[in-house]
Amino acid sequence: MIVELANSQDVFRAFADPTRLRILNLLIEGEVCVCDLCSVLDEIQPKISRHLAYLRKSGLVEVRQDGKWKHYRIKKHARGLERTLINCVRSCLREIGVLQEDLERLRSGRSACCD
Repeated sequence: MIVELANSQDVFRAFADPTRLRILNLLIEGEVCVCDLCSVLDEIQPKISRHLAYLRKSGLVEVRQDGKWKHYRIKKHARGLERTLINCVRSCLREIGVLQEDLERLRSGRSACCD
């Protein structure tokens, strides 16, 4: 029970940070390379990587290495709380302007850095 409570706190903290919320919003679209996350969010790679590490630690995202590039996605088998919060981002939170703008930038063109 204590482990579950601690994990729940990490999950809520993951969704409470604006940058992590923006990252999760983009990852709902599917697998995204770190270089594209940096470009869309207009942030430096160390900051994005730090947030991605937190999201991995909280069990929300998983990573796939392809050469020197890392591609992140929402964890395939998210459990109850995680799944509910991800669905909330997918449905109701996408009405937030910055989240819509991020999605438009992602959809308008991914970089060729990892091709």
